[in-house]
Amino acid sequence: MSYSLHRGDLIGVIAPAGPVDPQRLALVPALYEAQGWRARIYPGCAERCDYLAGDDDTRLADLHAALADPEVAAIHCIRGGYGSMRILDRIDAGLVRRAAKLLIGYSDITALHALWAQQGLASLHAPMPASDLLQSGREADRDAFFGLLRDGLVAGQTLAPTLDATAASLCRPGVAEGPLIGGNLSLVAALLGTPWAWDARGAILFLEDINEEPYRVDRLLTQLRLAGVLEVAAGFVLGSFTEEASPMGLLQEMLGSLGKPVLAGWPSGHGTPNRPLPMGLKVQLKVQAGSLTLLQDFLRTGPSTSLPTGPGSLQPAK
Repeated sequence: MSYSLHRGDLIGVIAPAGPVDPQRLALVPALYEAQGWRARIYPGCAERCDYLAGDDDTRLADLHAALADPEVAAIHCIRGGYGSMRILDRIDAGLVRRAAKLLIGYSDITALHALWAQQGLASLHAPMPASDLLQSGREADRDAFFGLLRDGLVAGQTLAPTLDATAASLCRPGVAEGPLIGGNLSLVAALLGTPWAWDARGAILFLEDINEEPYRVDRLLTQLRLAGVLEVAAGFVLGSFTEEASPMGLLQEMLGSLGKPVLAGWPSGHGTPNRPLPMGLKVQLKVQAGSLTLLQDFLRTGPSTSLPTGPGSLQPAK
């Protein structure tokens, strides 16, 4: 299904994974306000439970509250880290399906993207406030993200960003069509064997990762190969792989031998730039053109709604 947003809508900001620096959290409402949106910051964003933003109950409650709130038009995860998988089996899948709200995030949020796809919903692999949008030097990512929310993205539109030229040797020519799935390689592999594993049959599999040594990338890709994921996918899109030792040769070995289209150097993931990428809907991959064309509507936008004024319009949820 597609989504509809209006500038000025309320965006629910949750922390389903890692904790957020309090100083950075304080800047989040103004980030949305400057772009013509409103933000509701849920309580777990201000909590810390070791490597998690609040305990499992808190993080789960925030997600459910954002889904159930009729005023919230989209849900933006404030950062990744780790923790989304811990609550997967407790999320009310029926509420996710009925609420049908746009989910935004990447990295550890791949686990939630998989749940959205399982419920027949598209989602947006995109920068997050604490990880990207508030960082200096990320203005282009911020503009691209909010520009997509403002202008929409519908069937027939083609995404053809500037690719990372250093990854050109990984590309394998061809054309393929299928649902765009995936995200962070570590999470895609970790979901195997669970009810939330991505269905790769006839799909375009997008992969990216950070701080993984080549032998770890080898292990993760081998896991996908042994599980039959690479064999059944129709094609591949590779985002940024950031680490000290490049796994380019390994990726070429693992994916190039499959005889399927591979488009590498897509500017999405933990690197810079990190451009928004719609997930869970059917696309056409053209490697020679360096493009993905949407074959389904993703986001339709309308006239601006009136922004509320007065105290409390951008206050955290109670």
